Amino acid sequence: MNEKTAQERMEQLEWYITKHCLWQYNSRGWDREMQNEHILGKTKQLLCGENARKEDTYADRYYWCEAKTLVEAFKKYFPWLNEMDKKDIATVIHLLKEKMDYTMIKGSLNQELTKEKY
Repeated sequence: MNEKTAQERMEQLEWYITKHCLWQYNSRGWDREMQNEHILGKTKQLLCGENARKEDTYADRYYWCEAKTLVEAFKKYFPWLNEMDKKDIATVIHLLKEKMDYTMIKGSLNQELTKEKY
């Protein structure tokens, strides 16, 4: 897959998350970073057929449930995912995580995200 196609597909997935997923609005930057890493990481694992186990902690179960829901929606609304190979899926999800990290954390003007005692 070329870079332009990967970027376009990533933007479609980003659009879905920004319109339908509440987990992106956590009030602390470190929470947002962890959620992006774990939810999108497990999403990639599920889409690629890798072992994405539910772990024993409540947080891990939460991340797995969010990822499972996201995968179901992605497959429903973006059928091109079913035609992609694992390498291309991993590339698109990696671009998505980078973009979400920037949009939700690093590029955000919300100063509450960086307050130490919040």
